[in-house]
Amino acid sequence: MSPHGGAGVPVSELPDKGRVACHGYIESVTYVPADQTAAFTAIVTDSEGPRPGSRTATGRLRVIWLGRRRVPGIDAGTEVRLEGMLTHSQGLPTMFNPRYEILSRQENE
Repeated sequence: MSPHGGAGVPVSELPDKGRVACHGYIESVTYVPADQTAAFTAIVTDSEGPRPGSRTATGRLRVIWLGRRRVPGIDAGTEVRLEGMLTHSQGLPTMFNPRYEILSRQENE
């Protein structure tokens, strides 16, 4: 099990580096063109979506799966639990190839 138990810490409470377990919501995903090296990137935040008029700071985490163009179930609005090594890249906390668990899905139907 994770060192933090349960679903892990919120994204806004992540340490600077090290092995972590955290939870949050997929804010956005990025697909790379077919002529570029395969990598699937998602931004994870503490909240399900922006609150109108809210200026409250929320944590953001970049998650990158190298060698993949898509990760099944990882879409905007999905609640996830992530576990992996945390580093900083391009000004954001970043995890490469984390273990993940989908905790809920946003249903639009």
